[in-house]
Amino acid sequence: MTRRASLLFYCQHSLGMGHLVRSLTLAAGLSERFRVVFLNGGPLPVGMKIPDGVEIVNLPPLGLGLDGQLVSRDRRRTVERAQSLRRRIILETYRRLRPQVVFVELFPFGRKKFTGELLPLLEAARDVRPFRTLICCSLRDILVGKKSHQQKHDERAVEIANSYFDAIMVHSDPTFARLEESLLSYTALRAPVYYTGFVQADRKPFIEPAAKRRNQILVSAGGGLVGETLFRTAVEAYSLLRHANDLKVKIIAGPFLPEEAWQSLRAAAHGQTGLSIKRFVPDLCAEMRSSIASVSQGGYNTTLDILRSGVPALVVPFADGAEDEQLKRARRLEALGAIRVMEQQEMNATRFAEEMRKLLHFKPQSLHLDLNGARNTTRIAESLIGEHQPKINTTISRVFNEREVHP
Repeated sequence: MTRRASLLFYCQHSLGMGHLVRSLTLAAGLSERFRVVFLNGGPLPVGMKIPDGVEIVNLPPLGLGLDGQLVSRDRRRTVERAQSLRRRIILETYRRLRPQVVFVELFPFGRKKFTGELLPLLEAARDVRPFRTLICCSLRDILVGKKSHQQKHDERAVEIANSYFDAIMVHSDPTFARLEESLLSYTALRAPVYYTGFVQADRKPFIEPAAKRRNQILVSAGGGLVGETLFRTAVEAYSLLRHANDLKVKIIAGPFLPEEAWQSLRAAAHGQTGLSIKRFVPDLCAEMRSSIASVSQGGYNTTLDILRSGVPALVVPFADGAEDEQLKRARRLEALGAIRVMEQQEMNATRFAEEMRKLLHFKPQSLHLDLNGARNTTRIAESLIGEHQPKINTTISRVFNEREVHP
């Protein structure tokens, strides 16, 4: 049997779980051709299944607080102690595996606070002889803006990318979003850029017939860490909605909604017939398919679930602090007729109820976007590893479905 090349995939999810979901989907696809070891930097949600064929190494979990500062997600360790242990585990894992390929999610275009553990990994990967380790950045469709220090941030990111990375894999359809639209220093970027298409867990298109949809509005916010305001507004608005067409509302709070908020929401929903609240569901897209409408934030994975399900959707993008990525994505989709949008600062119970009534008559436009991101990423990686390490015995596919390459 031909020995598969090994691949180390680093992922740090800090606020929600979108980065983790996308990265695990990519890891699952890559595991069909590589031995994949996955460095997980945040807490794993209860009930989340690790794909078959992916070996996971859980680092002492860190995340970001709502003030943007690092916090330890393990009460046994301080941030400083967790950082020290993480650096050691990352390098030990790299040296044990000696991977032919390293994937780093988002960095250097984000995750600046994790530079102290990532630069040593990249240095180690660059020192490998006689053949270089292939180093790839895994990047979503739209980057978060940095407002006043955007230029400085982007220049630093491009400098690191040019020094260490062999490929920037943008998980987007370039007809929808391109890297140069988010990156001010794009013209200085020398690392090749590959558009893989969007990454979704299930590539099979499925639209639930309208006759099978329940008379239910689904409310969700990804992992739920920053979803409390949306959920509370939905609970308040339910009293204005419940007599309209016997509508029901189902809230999926998410595994990261703080426990105090979870208990408070459960108490607020108690006794209200037709209003239900759950912590977690294994397949959010299936829940959308069985609902007549969806209200959610606008993260990458939730957006793909909306498009795949075909459900009429109202998106309320998370926009605290400098976060603008969700709003940018939502406005593009709104312009294409795929969703309706309500900005976070406009949300209250009365407006929520009004938007729901409009949403029930909204017919979303179907979009034709490349959704084969996991498969295309694997093909690109295989081709590139053949160029960087010609003696590795892997099956090389020269035909990959990325839309465009910028050398």
